[in-house]
Amino acid sequence: MAPKGICSFLKSMSKWISSNLWMESKISKELGVKKKILFCTHHMSHAASAFYPSPFENSAILTIDGVGEWTTITWGEGKGNHIELKEELKFPNSLGLLYSAFTYYTGFKINSGEYKLMGLAPYGEPKYVDIIKKELIHINEDGTVILNQKCFNYITGTKMINQKFCKLFGGSARKPESKITKREMDLAASIQEICNECVVKMARYVKQKTNCNNLVLAGGVALNVVSMGVLKRECEFENIWIQPAGGDAGGALGSALWVWHEYLKQERKVQETDSMESSYLGTEIKDDSEEDTKLLEELGATWENFEENNLIKKIANILASGKIVAIARGRMEWGPRALGIDLF
Repeated sequence: MAPKGICSFLKSMSKWISSNLWMESKISKELGVKKKILFCTHHMSHAASAFYPSPFENSAILTIDGVGEWTTITWGEGKGNHIELKEELKFPNSLGLLYSAFTYYTGFKINSGEYKLMGLAPYGEPKYVDIIKKELIHINEDGTVILNQKCFNYITGTKMINQKFCKLFGGSARKPESKITKREMDLAASIQEICNECVVKMARYVKQKTNCNNLVLAGGVALNVVSMGVLKRECEFENIWIQPAGGDAGGALGSALWVWHEYLKQERKVQETDSMESSYLGTEIKDDSEEDTKLLEELGATWENFEENNLIKKIANILASGKIVAIARGRMEWGPRALGIDLF
């Protein structure tokens, strides 16, 4: 994008030259080995994280995020221990980056505040949908999007949006931690409706192309539980499985599984529910555990022990007073949407 992209170029190339280009030797040094390091592409790691742990022998695959390398969306199919990605959408057109632009505009942090924007959506009205479709994007029949780059700044600059974007919605972006207004609620509702529409169209397109009964998903947009709920209700797939750590953290799992099954040709054993055992992969809390009691004492915590019946009454009284109760039992879940095994 020269010469306009000079600021973005200078900001990114220093990291590439000093770190990214030497990643293989850095990994070898940290691991203390001199063996070949295998690299998996970003969206293949998403696809592998979704398909290999799933309970399906055969499945359609859909990955949607901001951008990985140059790819923003892929679809493909998994059979046995093999994955084939068929088509992709490339940067700068991205549903994930579009959602992040509104995350930034409504005053939340990109790549971490998207769930807040999603949670804000039910409080608003989708009054900006027509403006978004007219001025910002074109939605193709397959659900992919073309973004009007005249309103964005993430290619050549260091911010997601520009003044043209702000003028469309009545002013500057909300300052972080400032009061949330009806405008932010309506913006959240609007971009959520756009996201829902795109995801459903993508899934229908993939269903038409693969004729599979099963669908697995990963990528940051797959963590949008509202869109996933709409997809479950409106899509023609019989079964849907979503990687609980659908973001980049799940890419580590996907890369490892990709090497195991694709590179080393190891057999894949399909399990009911899923091979991740519902993502309960963390440490475990046990009743009357000396280790847990010792930890609580070291933390200086205050606690009481209750019998089950008394515990239920205690919870009911706290809820009746308008407070929130969280209960931790068993193993911790893995993934950014994990809320624990029991949450009231």
